Amino acid sequence: MVLLCSIAAAAATVAQPLVLGRTLDLLLRDGDAGRWLPLSAGLLIGELLLDSLTALFAGRCNAVWTASIRSRALLGMLRAVPDSVRPHPPGDVGTRLTLNAADAGGAPAARAALGASLITPLGALVALAFVDVWVAACVLTGLPALALLLRSFARDTGTSVAAYQRTQSLIATRLLEALEGAATITAAGTGDRERARILAPLTELAAQGRHMWALHGRALGRSNVLVPLLTLAATAVGGLRLAAGDLSVGDLLAACRYAQLTAGVGGAATLLGALVRAREARHRTLELEKMPPLVHGSRRLPPNGPGQLELRDVRVVRDGRQVLCAERLRVPGGSTVAVVGRSGAGKSVLAAVAGRLIDPDEGHVLLDGVPLDRLTREALRTEVAYAFERPVLGEGTIAEAVATGPRQPAPQEVRQAARAAGADRFVRRLPHGYDTPLPEAPLSGGEHQRLGLARAFAHAGRLLVMDDATSSLDTATEHEVNFALRRSVRRGTRLVVAHRPSVADRADLVLWLDEGRVRAVGTHRELWHTADYRAVFGAYETEAHTVTPGAGPVRRHEPAEVPP
Repeated sequence: MVLLCSIAAAAATVAQPLVLGRTLDLLLRDGDAGRWLPLSAGLLIGELLLDSLTALFAGRCNAVWTASIRSRALLGMLRAVPDSVRPHPPGDVGTRLTLNAADAGGAPAARAALGASLITPLGALVALAFVDVWVAACVLTGLPALALLLRSFARDTGTSVAAYQRTQSLIATRLLEALEGAATITAAGTGDRERARILAPLTELAAQGRHMWALHGRALGRSNVLVPLLTLAATAVGGLRLAAGDLSVGDLLAACRYAQLTAGVGGAATLLGALVRAREARHRTLELEKMPPLVHGSRRLPPNGPGQLELRDVRVVRDGRQVLCAERLRVPGGSTVAVVGRSGAGKSVLAAVAGRLIDPDEGHVLLDGVPLDRLTREALRTEVAYAFERPVLGEGTIAEAVATGPRQPAPQEVRQAARAAGADRFVRRLPHGYDTPLPEAPLSGGEHQRLGLARAFAHAGRLLVMDDATSSLDTATEHEVNFALRRSVRRGTRLVVAHRPSVADRADLVLWLDEGRVRAVGTHRELWHTADYRAVFGAYETEAHTVTPGAGPVRRHEPAEVPP
């Protein structure tokens, strides 16, 4: 509709000088223009109405396309492998989904307007040739200079706009980092330094903005010189043709107006600038939209499987460095396995691979004998649940936050999961209990984490992966959660990333990672005899541990299956 209205308005603009010139000739000669006068008025009114409709449809078009671009970019990001999203900080993503999406959403309407703006000078040139070919030839000689002007403007503006948008993202990223670390900044007294860090790119942003405006002003300035010169030359040629009797007064009026319209191609710089901004912004939103998705298969898990997890020749490489290597590792179904190791040992990578948040670069991960990448999305997410250190709960009520997942648990299941996670008591104290909106619930870090645990428990399948999901709980609450996990949550395999020796002590097996490799597998009591293993827990080493005298030797991991 924008294109149709723009073309119709351009056609009315092109027709006006011819009709107006004919009307003037008739009035000067006969004193009566007949139907030409109302036709001239109709074209003028029609152009005004069409311009209004163009603006109306352009606004609607921009809104619809902006929403569509934002939705597709967000969906592409959510469907992507989490590791591919990690390089984009929240501030950068926010800028792409707001400012850049709005600029990109204006591209269709800008293209339609630019097309119509080119139709007007081309149509005017054709009409001018019908009025007088010599005046048309005069105008035509100046068009290559205007075309070169626009081409240079588009090239230089594209580079400047891309740099400007990147700097905007940098400022937004630093601002969000400061907001998240506001308590740390206040405690350290580094507010002034942080403010200077956030605003440091403003100098570069201002320089880029001035450069963009200089390019725009230069293009408009040059076109504003060329257009009057072309119009003046066309008027001079037309005047000579009028003096020679080859043109009438109305023809001269039409020729001058057509010369102005033809030379008006230089005025397309503004629309061209908007189109260049939209193109660069679209490149940035497409980076989110085209992120590699996690592709799923068509198989399902065998019914009533125990949840046996296997890693076969698994390798994960990041930036050329191997961060995880598990050659032949089998976690017995129904067991609880604690994953321990120093920082950077690969614990979270193993947790991500085990539930297919990421795919290994080599090897396969199997659940009850079926490779995870062969499972349907529904089968995978129904049977593999996660609990994280910092769960994202959303903005619904407490009950909705716990119930959110691949299936819809009943209200009693939600409450049972909350009790198992140690969340039921504080939820009942809230103003509206489980119906309290999350933004109105004053939650501590531990309470927030317990709601994340409750969600994982409500959706627990045959494999539950807990990646440091109890780090904000005190020891007593953590003990209660572990007790409830064994008795009140669906039976299955538990893979627990542990930092406390008490968690490892309650596990059936401990998987000890060291620099991305499985160093040993055994019970906590067996491994505790090793000094390097005790050193993994650092400050927790002083916790009371009763190690049975004469406990069996440590089972160091060889390329073989982990014994059940």
